Amino acid sequence: MPENWIQIASIPFVAAFVGWITNKIAIKMTFYPLTFWGIPPYLGWQGIIPSKAKKMAETSVDLITNNLLRVEERFDQLDSEEINRHIEHSLQLSSKKILNEVGTARFPLLWKRLPPSLKTELEQNIYHELPQVLSNIIADFKKHINQVFDIKNMVVSALVSDKNLLNEIFLQCGEKEFKFIEKSGFYFGFLLGIVQMFIWLVYPQWWTLPLAGILVGYVTNWLALKLIFSPVKPIYIGKIRFQGLFIQRQQEVAEAYAALVAQKIFTPDKIFEAIVYGPTADNFAAVIDKHVKDLVDKISDEGEMMALVKLFSNERNFEAMRNIAAYSFKEDLPIILLDVYDYTAKSLDIQNTLHQKMAALSAPEFVGFLHPVFQEDETKLILVGAFLGGLAGWIQYLLM
Repeated sequence: MPENWIQIASIPFVAAFVGWITNKIAIKMTFYPLTFWGIPPYLGWQGIIPSKAKKMAETSVDLITNNLLRVEERFDQLDSEEINRHIEHSLQLSSKKILNEVGTARFPLLWKRLPPSLKTELEQNIYHELPQVLSNIIADFKKHINQVFDIKNMVVSALVSDKNLLNEIFLQCGEKEFKFIEKSGFYFGFLLGIVQMFIWLVYPQWWTLPLAGILVGYVTNWLALKLIFSPVKPIYIGKIRFQGLFIQRQQEVAEAYAALVAQKIFTPDKIFEAIVYGPTADNFAAVIDKHVKDLVDKISDEGEMMALVKLFSNERNFEAMRNIAAYSFKEDLPIILLDVYDYTAKSLDIQNTLHQKMAALSAPEFVGFLHPVFQEDETKLILVGAFLGGLAGWIQYLLM
């Protein structure tokens, strides 16, 4: 028996530890740090997922909109009458503000002297017309949804600006799989360590331990990732079922993913912010301008307002009135929309829709939905494990 038999017998246990720790570190390096740490551009590290935040976010939203959510279908659930009911009080305040701003800006002296009863009547005229204006805006919005709402920009912006949120999606949906990768590193490492031990007994060269460490780090990561997504369709040996671990948890993953996306990304505040202030904001503003200016035209042709307009307005002045009214309504809109956040969330029903659609995917479709988001970086994760394994093998040799 070799004199250093205790050290030799320890090789499988050390390999098991190497497999575990390299997998654990590789997972951490997949997610952290959120920003580049070191001397850019090459000397340092940034988590694999945060470093690819934009690309992963774009892939995710493409998969969602192509496979799970139809934006047009979701927004068709919004009912303009129900929205008007929720914002009744806000519309009343807005009608008063619109009229006051138009009157103060274009007819300051007349507006100051106008009898309160006439002002109230004019306010009521606008207030009674605004629900129809909003209904027309909503109808146009639904009709041209892709021109006035850039869903891809909204999702990508949210995930790129908050890389921790992107990490959270992966960590929560794949929590059990990441734990499996850690634990499997120990068991696979131990088995490979037995082989490593016999090689050392036969051929005790200095380079065998670092080389074996690289092999342990590489193989344990590769095997773990393989077992997570493969086989896609279940294989039975007797009564024992073999299928990718992640696929077996489809219902659970669908529920967690839907909750995260609905509660952190597809929220009413983010949706309305994207519509009102996003890259398509000008298109949405044009829809508002059209219908508010139509309102000014209609009000101006009725009763006392018609007489005032004819008496004090030329074409240029009238156009200014229309612009002021449209601007005032657009200014109020973000505040008005606060009243329909709860209704919007309930009507769009993003969480339940995502959950049901994702849970109903076939196994190949389910894998095809989430796997491609980080598939190209699996090689990097495996190589990180191999590098760490080689480093641990070198330290093991020095200790022996």
